[in-house]
Amino acid sequence: MQLFPMPTPALRDLARSAEGKRSRVFEACDEDSKGYLSREGLKVAVVMLFGYKSSKVEVDSVMSSVRPQNSGLFLEKFLNLMSANKAAELYNETRQIFTAFDVQDRGFLTFEDFKKAFNSVSPTLSERIIVEAFSLPLSLLVLRLTG
Repeated sequence: MQLFPMPTPALRDLARSAEGKRSRVFEACDEDSKGYLSREGLKVAVVMLFGYKSSKVEVDSVMSSVRPQNSGLFLEKFLNLMSANKAAELYNETRQIFTAFDVQDRGFLTFEDFKKAFNSVSPTLSERIIVEAFSLPLSLLVLRLTG
């Protein structure tokens, strides 16, 4: 039994699209195209990507990982950090959605659980769409639900 399905082409496309977005945000926040982000650039990038202002502790933590001879956060390190942050955010969202669907607290979802949840949110949704959504890996469904 395979616990984690192989990435589908749709998941790979989403990952490439997300990395492209993070790269564009890096470029937009890279003052004077120096090739790295300053503290302020990092703060702006986090707001652009995640919609919240980083705390001083978060920024200090990231910037302390920058080598002393470097002036800021380079693209590769930025992409790795932002990917990890997004993965943690997605995991939390997936868990919240799963918990909301698992009303009987069994640790798994039946099609009936899924159908009840979708019908409570959108009673006019066709059963065909619910069946298609049920067959998706939950992580891909969360990406589609949360945009």
